[in-house]
Amino acid sequence: MRSDLFKTEYQAQAATASGMSLQHSKAIRYVVNGECHARQGSMVAYRGNLQFEVKSQGVGNFLKRAVTGEGLSLMAVRGQGEVWFAHNAQSCFVIELEPQDALTINGRNVLCFDPTLSYDIKMVSGAGMAGGGLFNCQFAGQGRIGLISDGEPIVIPVTSQAPVYVDTDAVVGWTSHLRTSLHRGQSLKSMLRGGSGEAFQLMLQGDGFVVVQPSEQQPPAEK
Repeated sequence: MRSDLFKTEYQAQAATASGMSLQHSKAIRYVVNGECHARQGSMVAYRGNLQFEVKSQGVGNFLKRAVTGEGLSLMAVRGQGEVWFAHNAQSCFVIELEPQDALTINGRNVLCFDPTLSYDIKMVSGAGMAGGGLFNCQFAGQGRIGLISDGEPIVIPVTSQAPVYVDTDAVVGWTSHLRTSLHRGQSLKSMLRGGSGEAFQLMLQGDGFVVVQPSEQQPPAEK
């Protein structure tokens, strides 16, 4: 049988090491030897001896999710084997965090992560009740996290001399030590005339980076 479908780049190769890696731009492969965490419904294939169970996030995060609507429904994947994660053919990326790192991520952009990372729902300081929500997910510790983006993302450096302004419906995440506040992007007169559609943005200041996706659409319902 012959087809471009059987190109090497599309083939699932034998595992060489445990952990997370990109299968390609639309899927993440995780070689499980114990446990990993992922958004519910994101498994598209697996092989080996694996079990998929609802992941408890603790009473604190459960209550925060109930009040804010932020966060994500998680599952724990346990056993030995390989699993592939994807979500609506969105672009996938793997970030490796070091012990001193902390990353604030919109819950809709989290695909999977190592159990060595700590996870909490944090208030976005100074953001008010912005369109993207007052709360986001913060990850810290050492390990890898798999992210999804609705299209190819834009990574923008933030410096103490040059703050960056982002749409709260497009932001994926940012380095957690950045200072955040809500910025009004148009005059009151313009708002009274119907508005430009860009009334408020999240302003980030300090030294780090922010990631945005080229989409302001609301996320689709989780599976």
